[in-house]
Amino acid sequence: MTAYAHEFEPSAPPLHMSKVAVGCASVEALRKRQQLRAAGGEVPLVTRFMPKRAAEMIGGSVYWIVKHQLVARQRIIGFAQREEDNRTIVRLDPELVPVRPFPKRAHQGWRYLTAADVPADFNSEVDAVTLPSDLMRRLIALALL
Repeated sequence: MTAYAHEFEPSAPPLHMSKVAVGCASVEALRKRQQLRAAGGEVPLVTRFMPKRAAEMIGGSVYWIVKHQLVARQRIIGFAQREEDNRTIVRLDPELVPVRPFPKRAHQGWRYLTAADVPADFNSEVDAVTLPSDLMRRLIALALL
């Protein structure tokens, strides 16, 4: 694996990306998947191409789409290239941070998101991690979260 050392000091907020959590029906399923993939203090996300704006994305997050909603994020640590097939590895922080669910249509690959386009994290008063996703959706629909 070839690491890319992007020493980038952004003058603007970092750029983010959205990605569908294919095969995950809930945040809990995504969390389990990411725990299984974690190694060496990071979670690899393999994608075909290096983002053209990769340097702007370090420090940003991958916002995960589950059931047509942005539901969680993981901070982007950096990028690497897999030697055997030259695919790009997005190096993610293993912490999965729940966000206030926000409607987002599914798409192939990933899409850039600016700071203005991302939902807020759940505040510390709400323990969203332990709430079942169905209950969380109902509470949000009632404007209780």
